[in-house]
Amino acid sequence: MPDLDIALLRSFITVSRSGSMRAAALRIGRTQSAVSLQIKRLEALVGAELFHRTGSGVALTVAGERFFPGAERVLAAHDETLGLIRQDDLRGSIVFGCPEDYLTAFFPDLLRRYGAAHSGIEIEIISAPTVELRPLLQRRRIDLALLSLPGTADPSDVIRYEPLVWIASTDAPALLQEPILPLALAAPDSLDHIEARRAMDASYRPYRVAHASNGLSGLLAIARSGLAVSVATRAAVPSDLSIIDKGLPPLPKIGISLAYASTRLSPAIRSFGRFVALNLK
Repeated sequence: MPDLDIALLRSFITVSRSGSMRAAALRIGRTQSAVSLQIKRLEALVGAELFHRTGSGVALTVAGERFFPGAERVLAAHDETLGLIRQDDLRGSIVFGCPEDYLTAFFPDLLRRYGAAHSGIEIEIISAPTVELRPLLQRRRIDLALLSLPGTADPSDVIRYEPLVWIASTDAPALLQEPILPLALAAPDSLDHIEARRAMDASYRPYRVAHASNGLSGLLAIARSGLAVSVATRAAVPSDLSIIDKGLPPLPKIGISLAYASTRLSPAIRSFGRFVALNLK
């Protein structure tokens, strides 16, 4: 059985997440032809075609889908193990911006693992919606941030897609029988607010925005109370709330993007950004 080259796995994961050889090449810092050659070498090693071309880039084949989880685990273990040895090499501070739902869903484990590997790096976290994080990036008040993008955004800008879902205290709340459905939504300029209203308007379902909250915790509290139906990303739905699968129009997926305040990255920022991009699940 052949040994897998970590560099090839890194390129494979980056191409998989970006959906484009060109975008992956920019992230890795290689030419597009070099990344393409790496993928061909990996396919020769595993004996299967891992990608097929699409109109907008590339997508995983069935074999690629099967290969991806194992490759991701191997690469994450490699980086974490190497980081434990080299943790004294990286020192500094990072200001990281992240919407509350992503922070709650993904980062307890990611921060624990990264902190164990890089104890010399101090991470300050700013929890805020995407619309508030963008100007902070522009003013360089934060170093990097996770941002929400419409599902129609350029796939090369997206590191993960996450579906929006309707949530309530039960999966079939009595609220669905009301002639005008009460909703609890985030700020009007937030993506989940826009997509929720767009879906309701397209379905001609009468509704009213009965409650508003700038934070996820407030929306979850309203959903728990039974006073309104709310919206969240699927990964952020706590176990005591239910996803409504019937009786309401479907909601789209949104993209999650990692953005930097500057193209000149310190080793600490580059290290953390790479870790987030490769391990966000």
